[in-house]
This record gives sequence, structure tokens and C-alpha cells, in this order.
Amino acid sequence: MSKRTVLVTGASTGIGRDAAIRLAREGVHVFAGVRREEDALGLRGEGLPDLEPVSIDVADADSIRRCADELAGRLESEGLHALVNNAGIVVSSTLEFVPLDAFRRQLEVNVTGQLAVTQALLPLIRRAKERDPARGRVVFTGSTSGYFAAPFVGPYNASKFAIEGLVDSLRRELRPFGIPVSLVQPGAIATPIWEKSEAAADELIDAMPEHGRALYGDAIRAVKQQVAQRSGSAAPVALVSKAIRHAVLSERPRPRYKVGADAWAQLALARLLPDRAADWLIGRVLG
Repeated sequence: MSKRTVLVTGASTGIGRDAAIRLAREGVHVFAGVRREEDALGLRGEGLPDLEPVSIDVADADSIRRCADELAGRLESEGLHALVNNAGIVVSSTLEFVPLDAFRRQLEVNVTGQLAVTQALLPLIRRAKERDPARGRVVFTGSTSGYFAAPFVGPYNASKFAIEGLVDSLRRELRPFGIPVSLVQPGAIATPIWEKSEAAADELIDAMPEHGRALYGDAIRAVKQQVAQRSGSAAPVALVSKAIRHAVLSERPRPRYKVGADAWAQLALARLLPDRAADWLIGRVLG
């Protein structure tokens, strides 16, 4: 058999980029999904022969189809060992005033796009499974926001809660075919997503009506302060890449990988605290 091949979406920066580089350094041939040519150039600059950028926008059906067709032509006989659905965005806003187009965009990228890519690549994953029972799997990058919903990131929470249900259903549907499905659930991780989400949140807040800023301004400023403090103690991105590597290469990948101490702490809060107690605690933390 030839070496394993993997597609990692959202490989321009952060978790996707680090995971793609880590896998390529271990001899996995990685198709690193990016949307912009400058990001492809950056990946080529790593000088790794097994790191190959490919163009894919998970919110664009034609882009997904072109990428799937390209991989099918390249991997017709051997199939694709693994798909890592990592692409995602963060829409931060109050739910009362979030523009519905922004909310739809959040779900399109983080949920519908993940399913669209999975549907397009599953035939190649099945082909890999047919040739070698140890190959063929799907991995999703989720978040603690999929089970612990903080205020003012409601659109993002909604997308990650949706991914939890999608992954559970897909895992159970593909289980009879021996195709594992894993969900990686990071807590606060040191990636550029913090700066991107803060800038996007500022834009959405500026677009709010004046009475909206009057209603939520103090709370939003408190949340931004908490985010800034949390980002300073965020876990290194390598921890998430390590979990993705295990999900991709292990003989027995786990259904879920929680990454970071805060991931476990938030799970305990979500599972053990009554809703009213959790609401009170969050309110105290945010002042």
C-alpha cells in the first residue's frame, strides 16, 4: 500500500495549519485545504514534500466539487485515508441584534460546509477502507462551545452544538462500515482566531443600533476582557494537533478528544451544575 493521504480543511492558519504540518512531517501525504493563493504559498514555504496545498472553500459548493474531483483523479485506486474537517469561523454578537446574514454564514461554514465536504469525500474514504481495513476515517474539530454556551457568542455556540449532533449521528451511521468518526473538542487554544473573532465582534458591535449598545455595552466589554485574559493562558496549538494526529493515525481512534484543562472544567460545569447555578456563576464571572 502507498502512504496514507489526508485532507485537512482550514489549513491556512491555527489548528489546521499546525496539524497539517505535523502529519506531513510524519510521512503522511497531506492535502492542505486553503482558500487563498498566499496561504498556499506559505505552506509551500515549509519545504515539506508531503504537504500539498489544495484550493477549497467549504461554503462554496463548486469549490468543494472541484477539490473532490481533483482528489478522485489523483487517488482513484487507493482512496483517501482520512478527512479532517477543521475549517471554521467565529461570529460574536448578541443574539438579539446579530445580523441574520452573519448568523447564516456562521452555520454555512461551520455546519453545512462540514457536511458538504464529508459527503463529497466519503466515496474516496470508502475506497481506502475497501483496500485496507485499517484506513478510512473522518475527524471534526469541535469546541467546548459545543457543550458549554457562553453569552455573546451564540451563533458560534449554535454551530458547535450542531456539530455535536452531526458527529454523533454520522459516527453511528458509519459504524457498520467500520469508518470511525472522531470529534476533537479544544478549549482555549493559542491561535489567530482570538484576534480575528475580536475584530469581527467589534465590527458587529459597531453595526448595532444605539439602543443595543446601551443595553449590552457593559456586558460586552466585560466579556472582551475575559476573552483577553483567557487568550493569555490559552493552551498551545500543538496539543490539538496531537489529538488530531491520534485520531488520524491510531488503530483505535477515540470518539472524542477533549483538549486543555478548561475543556474538562467546562464539561463539569455543563454536566454537574443546574442551569440556574451555571447562569449565576457566568454572571458573577462577567461582573
